[in-house]
Amino acid sequence: MYRRRRLFAGGALVLVLGLIAGGVATVSAAVSAKTEQVASTEGRGTAQPTDSQEAPSASPSATPSASPVCDQKLVTVTAATNKASYGPEEKPVLTLKVTNGGKLPCKVNIGTSQMEFLVTSGSDRIFSSGDCQASSNDLVKTIAPGKSETANFPWSRSRSVQGCAKISEGSGAGSGYYVFIAKLGAKVSPPAVFQLG
Repeated sequence: MYRRRRLFAGGALVLVLGLIAGGVATVSAAVSAKTEQVASTEGRGTAQPTDSQEAPSASPSATPSASPVCDQKLVTVTAATNKASYGPEEKPVLTLKVTNGGKLPCKVNIGTSQMEFLVTSGSDRIFSSGDCQASSNDLVKTIAPGKSETANFPWSRSRSVQGCAKISEGSGAGSGYYVFIAKLGAKVSPPAVFQLG
């Protein structure tokens, strides 16, 4: 009976040791497998770049440099009328033309803050678009080399004075020869002569 108990106890001990060994082996195998999996994943991470690594880095697109302000020496302003002579009821259209004489595009302020349409007759100052101008605005335009911008002003043949003082009725421009001068900032055009009937 005692011997049988010893055998039973020995068998139980062997069984317990076997289970422990098996559990350790299982845990060891699991840990080993996990380690291999992590190592494998890490290996793939270094061997295979991510999408951001695969895609070539886009260099910033070159933004075109802003056009410089035109050199005033290369800017020309001209004056013209749509006709050389006008009948008693016709109203002249005065044209200011600014041209970029340089080799590169450049900016010119052609707003009402800069331009003036001036009409004279001999020493008599007949009309200026700046006398009664309602508002003064800037308008910056980029002009290509050799190109021009124009502004037209329909003149009603009326007189004006600086400060926009009231002019008596019937004091408009009569028949005769007149000179139109276009101004843009400090630039002054050559005179354009026209006749009113």
